[in-house]
Amino acid sequence: MCGIVGLFLKDPKLEPHLGEMLADMLITMTDRGPDSAGIAVYGRPRKGRAKLTVQSANPGADFDGLDRDLKKEIGGKVGIEVKDTHAVLEVDEDRLEVARDVVRTLRPGLKLMSAGEGIEIYKEVGLPKDVAARFEIARMSGTHGIGHTRMATESAVTTMGAHPFSTGPDQCLVHNGSLSNHNAVRRTLKRAGMTFETENDTEVAAAYLSHKIADGAGLGQAMEGTLQDLDGFFTFVVGTRNGFGVVRDPIACKPAVMAETDQYVAFGSEYRAMVGLPGIETARVWEPEPATVYFWER
Repeated sequence: MCGIVGLFLKDPKLEPHLGEMLADMLITMTDRGPDSAGIAVYGRPRKGRAKLTVQSANPGADFDGLDRDLKKEIGGKVGIEVKDTHAVLEVDEDRLEVARDVVRTLRPGLKLMSAGEGIEIYKEVGLPKDVAARFEIARMSGTHGIGHTRMATESAVTTMGAHPFSTGPDQCLVHNGSLSNHNAVRRTLKRAGMTFETENDTEVAAAYLSHKIADGAGLGQAMEGTLQDLDGFFTFVVGTRNGFGVVRDPIACKPAVMAETDQYVAFGSEYRAMVGLPGIETARVWEPEPATVYFWER
């Protein structure tokens, strides 16, 4: 049992309040997943710039001078913003991939949370309210975001086991459920060149989508593929740089509710996650159908 929340803003006037709304939704789902929490926030990209979000168990040592050391190796302009155990490194867009490799060499203990033009991912062990406070989620702005509260049933409670998982540029996924063929799919994806940080089945689902999108599939097409190639029960909520999607397996035993107004599209494992959203009383509210892909893109 885990909790998922998501918010895709149509109205730019709400963008300064994205973090505040997502944090409230996330905390409301605490009893569905009290052991760890995470959130992905998509901001408007800065032209010519890209970001790496990294996590450290020893942030004082790992983050000290990291921007300076990275600049020496890759050149260009390098910025850093430290938020508790995470840091967001901003680099020239054309240096993003090399920066990813160099950072791992410079600080082998760092864990990569996300990479891309707009995405930032923050996740840690602890109650959702504490995780949200540590990273000041409520103060963040952006265009859309996804959050997850985890109740670990198939693996240890760790930072890397928390959701969201990001396995491609500006792409992330959260999951409620359990996959039965994830080891076979992982082996197939490894042969195709995908790499994995954990044994979590959700990371396999994220990598599956990344692989499909890299091969030219659109978000909707990639999500359709999960219904054919991934076995088990699942609700996936997916983010890309410009998109937001939801898909449930054909049985759809995990709870899910969606709401849409002229200002936003929202997702919650339960309706109560969305009661604080503006205009929710007049929103179109529905339960997403089994084996049906829903997605929105700018």
